[in-house]
Amino acid sequence: MIRRRDLLWGSALAGAAEDSGGRPNFVLVVADDLGYGDLGCYGGSARTPHLDAFAREGVRFTNCYSAGAVCSPSRAGLMTGRTPTRLGIHTAIEMMSPVHLRPEEITVATLLGRAGYATAHAGKWHLNGLFNLPGQPQPGDHGFGHWFSVQNNALPNHRNPYNYVRNGIPMGPLKGYAAHIVADEASRWLREVRDKSRPFFLYVCFHEPHEPIATDGRYAAPYKQDPPSFAAHQGNITQLDAGFGALMRTLDELDLRRNTVVFFTSDNGPAITAIHPHGSKGPLRGKKGEVYEGGIRVPGLLRWPGRARPGGVSDEPISGVDWLPTVCEIAGVAAPADRAIDGASWTPALNGGRVRRRTPLYWQYNPAASRPKVALRDGDWKILAALSGPAIAPGADVREADQRAFKSAEAEGFELYNLREDVGEATDLAAREPDRTRAMAAALRRLHREVRDESPVWPAWVNSRYEQQRIEWPPYWRPRTK
Repeated sequence: MIRRRDLLWGSALAGAAEDSGGRPNFVLVVADDLGYGDLGCYGGSARTPHLDAFAREGVRFTNCYSAGAVCSPSRAGLMTGRTPTRLGIHTAIEMMSPVHLRPEEITVATLLGRAGYATAHAGKWHLNGLFNLPGQPQPGDHGFGHWFSVQNNALPNHRNPYNYVRNGIPMGPLKGYAAHIVADEASRWLREVRDKSRPFFLYVCFHEPHEPIATDGRYAAPYKQDPPSFAAHQGNITQLDAGFGALMRTLDELDLRRNTVVFFTSDNGPAITAIHPHGSKGPLRGKKGEVYEGGIRVPGLLRWPGRARPGGVSDEPISGVDWLPTVCEIAGVAAPADRAIDGASWTPALNGGRVRRRTPLYWQYNPAASRPKVALRDGDWKILAALSGPAIAPGADVREADQRAFKSAEAEGFELYNLREDVGEATDLAAREPDRTRAMAAALRRLHREVRDESPVWPAWVNSRYEQQRIEWPPYWRPRTK
């Protein structure tokens, strides 16, 4: 629920375009593996002055969710408004994988482009395996008129990457750190490339703080008294913050702030690995790759001058799948009517109302290391379940046995939590709330079967590291072998 003292100004949409000088622009900014508790404005220890200031300029969502527990599913949900399991995007897409965002899927960029918007993407794409190769759609095929992208990570790390591609043309080695390279490209597009007679949608995907981390010394220096891995990780978040700040300065210098909706979020919870165990999930349980809150609850910051009250805090649950229907409502564009759209516009929350959902919030990650693989939230209540059948190993690509297991699995072994009273999911109430558990378990089973059955079956190819090493890789993306 939104706090009444933080209600947004006026009617959320009435006269929005007229009051703000035309159709609003949209900027969607996504961090990579940024945890719920990593930013200063969420109680984190990393120095994030630009994002903290941005939070004071708009609304901070305390119940913001990614569409998936890892990167590719999360991004697929953002682009389509659909639970990524429906799309066959179940886990992170490896280079040369057959998995991709299929051409029949309609993205928010495609919808806005058809409505006259200029569109651009900068940074991590991670929605196909054959990146910049024939046989699968590229960012330009999914509605982006300009793209400066990589398949997954900046390689070899955040420093001096060599794998960026601009509109199909490999850029070769670049100097600098990824956050500024991505922010500079987005700013260059805003200043020099876009058609300034048209509104725009800019999708900016930073790499920080995803491993392998490389941090400019000036951002790690404030943490020099700490262990090197902590300084590198926290400095990497400060590096992300600096790139975000540079992009926001560009909007101000071009006098674009007033008519631009900017939303900042993360693709999933913190990785918390052996090398960098420093990502913060705050008070939450779990991490990246789990459907407990720590894997899917993420920062969410919105600035919409004149519509979002500065310093507002909203407790209303929103998700990455809500981005497409929200943008469609604000821009006056019809969402696709010929398919299931799982998200809902969160514009009612901008007036203190509740998001009106036809489909409950739902997550699925079959390779999760934790026992639960699927989860559903309805109001303050969240139910999680294991899946029957053989386990699917984390990091697996497309294997016939895994696809058979996926298609035959059923939800079982339920856990129930009241998130308002127990945000850390410490007390399982399934036995104490048998009626609620039965009802929510039935809803979860129905939705799980629906998205499971809609998910396509991919051809099983390039399924081992041995096979991948035999491939003749394109010169701009070549894996390093020992």
